Amino acid sequence: TCRLNLCIISNWCARPYLLLRAVIWWCALTSSSLISIVDDDPSIREATMSLLEAYGYTAAAFASAEEFLDSEQLAHTSCLVTDVRMTGLSGIELFRHMLSVGYRIPTIFVTAHPEAHVRTTALNMGARCFLAKPVREESLISCLEGALSGHSTEPAEH
Repeated sequence: TCRLNLCIISNWCARPYLLLRAVIWWCALTSSSLISIVDDDPSIREATMSLLEAYGYTAAAFASAEEFLDSEQLAHTSCLVTDVRMTGLSGIELFRHMLSVGYRIPTIFVTAHPEAHVRTTALNMGARCFLAKPVREESLISCLEGALSGHSTEPAEH
């Protein structure tokens, strides 16, 4: 895990959110984590990628589950952020397939249709988080940090 004591800079300690952003940014820049984003909506894909890059993460975006599965990035992905409902394979089917072939990539689901039975299925299969769109920045980053550190950190938002 990445730990950095920045409290010597008193301005950041007075604003804990700035401190958190600085630590996230520094840790992301010093790691080689690849975050893969799978969403068939180009605006969501681009916005998510921009957000993650703003936090210093390396991100790759894919328009479909099939495109991700056929990519070289699959083997290098540290965390997957995927939509649930997509053309072709759904996010749940993608996750199920990855598990069946031995990929244990921490996965965060995002959906505009937060159905309880789908959420339960995803979490029972081992998903790290299940977030409703529009996803709050803090919720996604919290889930991502937890997924990369190996902890489940699903926020109260469902």
